[in-house]
Amino acid sequence: MPATPPAPGHRTAGADVRLHWWALALPALAFGLLLLLLAGSGEIQATADESAPLLQVSEQLLRAAG
Repeated sequence: MPATPPAPGHRTAGADVRLHWWALALPALAFGLLLLLLAGSGEIQATADESAPLLQVSEQLLRAAG
């Protein structure tokens, strides 16, 4: 008995699943940025009139988003 082909629009599991480029690039970028933040945190010397670089970056992101 021959196998029947799948119905149109039916997807087979696993074989044809593909990721978009950003599905791998964004987590890798986030990991790299966090690693840089952790590596550079030992050199930070915050003074009373100078805020931490992480705080400056988060302020800039909030300004850009809102």
